[in-house]
Amino acid sequence: MIKLLKYLKSYLKECILAPLFKMLEASFELFVPFVVAAIIDNGIKNADKAYIIQMCVVLVILGIVGFASTITAQYYSAKAAVGFTKKLKHIMFSHLQSFSFSKIDNIGTDTMITRMTSDMNQVQTGVNLTLRLLLRSPFIVFGAMIMAFSIDFQAALVFAVVIPLLFAVVFAVMLLSIPMYKKVQSKLDEVLGKTRENLTGVRVIRAFGMEETEKEEFDAKNSALTKMQKRVGAISTLMNPLTFVIINLGIVFLINSGAIRVDGGSLTQGQVVALYNYMSQILVELIKFANLIITVTKAVASGNRINAVLEIPGGEEGSENKAIINLDNSVEFKNVNLRYGDDSEDSLKGISFKAESGEVVGIIGGTGSGKSSLVNMIPAFYTARMGEVKVGGTNVSDISVDKLREKIGIVPQKATLFKGTIRENLLWGKNDADDKEIEEALIAAQATDVVRSKDYGLDSIVEQKGRNYSGGQKQRLTIARALVKKPGILILDDSSSALDYATDAALRKAITALDYKPTVFIVSQRTSAIKHADKIIVLDNGEMVGIGKHDDLLESCAVYREIYDSQYRKEARA
Repeated sequence: MIKLLKYLKSYLKECILAPLFKMLEASFELFVPFVVAAIIDNGIKNADKAYIIQMCVVLVILGIVGFASTITAQYYSAKAAVGFTKKLKHIMFSHLQSFSFSKIDNIGTDTMITRMTSDMNQVQTGVNLTLRLLLRSPFIVFGAMIMAFSIDFQAALVFAVVIPLLFAVVFAVMLLSIPMYKKVQSKLDEVLGKTRENLTGVRVIRAFGMEETEKEEFDAKNSALTKMQKRVGAISTLMNPLTFVIINLGIVFLINSGAIRVDGGSLTQGQVVALYNYMSQILVELIKFANLIITVTKAVASGNRINAVLEIPGGEEGSENKAIINLDNSVEFKNVNLRYGDDSEDSLKGISFKAESGEVVGIIGGTGSGKSSLVNMIPAFYTARMGEVKVGGTNVSDISVDKLREKIGIVPQKATLFKGTIRENLLWGKNDADDKEIEEALIAAQATDVVRSKDYGLDSIVEQKGRNYSGGQKQRLTIARALVKKPGILILDDSSSALDYATDAALRKAITALDYKPTVFIVSQRTSAIKHADKIIVLDNGEMVGIGKHDDLLESCAVYREIYDSQYRKEARA
């Protein structure tokens, strides 16, 4: 958490002024019992109405100035806390965007979302309260004790006994509850993860009638969180009754001894009331301070979790290397092995082939055979454990990530559109593309009818995740988005699965007719989608079991023949 405080440097003025104004307000608050004592001893005792009114005006002035100081302190502390968290969120988001796919897989989406939301809010609250109360509460406690001793040394001795007892209770409760609050945050992560999983997979859950099972799993996690919160809550609730017992015993002793001394003439009634008020101030401030410590502990725990993510090295392999100029569009794999994270086995083993510039390469295989893994290595989303992946004859690890991906157009397996308009989504491919370039991409992607069917054409609204478009429409628009940039290498990762055969065939024909002749990789489950490719790579369990043209593979590759036969009647081969 301490490492994160460097981002508060921009708000140094606010970090100084907020506690200063809070201390100023506390100073005025400490004078109030003195004024009340004066009203009782001088005004009420002597029936001096003018003096009472005069002192009441002083109380009002103290209240107004104190209120103004509080508002000012609140403003500066809020400005510093919100500004600090805003800056931290920007840094965190930018850092997460720099992670490679492997790092994102290892960290987990749920963890990143929790760090950006719940943990950030805890840190913001902690900074806000720290600036307001960290100095104020001890200042009030010790200031009240000093003021009490200035009134009467003997009567104030009770403060010297009560304050240590109160501190002992407060810190004992905190020491017991702080570790449990960390466990509560961990349980909260589990509940948030389960909630996100259910919301994103709601269609699948309903399709398989798993609502009750998911409810039971959620209830189990939620019950564990509730149980932990009740346990820590039970300990935390001890603070109020124990502190009230101690403070009220102190008050009873104070009033009792004060009454005796008032009768003896060594203490005035106003002084007793002032001492009582100081005792009450101490109680309130210690409870505030205890709550502050608990909040700060939560904030520190959250800050440490945020810092743990920030300390994971950002950037991707090759990002710091010199950009290679004028790369051609050839792609070569040389004895490549790929392993995800801490897996015990390689997902891809011994992959070797070369795609020349302008070639169309089909990639086919069963589910989990490594098709997407293979094409994801071309833009360096994942790095080879062994071997080399080359683009334009240069290892992708020796090419800057920006330069490499600038020449690659990718249509992912899951079609994703972002909230905005069709035009805004298509401009992701090329920021300065004009309507003519967009139209050409739409025609090649067989998506012109999608745009024309909408009332506002390119300026039609796209809702979050493109939920107001069908699967086929989303796929065609994501293909058009990739084509707008006129990539040298085009990767279609099973991106036409929602298209009918006629549209799929028209799309493939349009892509092969592109005037800039990209090297095309088509990942598909359909043999019809890749049968006319210049090369077809057949994968099985992460290994390349066949490479060649369609007719050759039918004769030489059992895996390819099996896939083909499962999709067409055997006699159709003739």
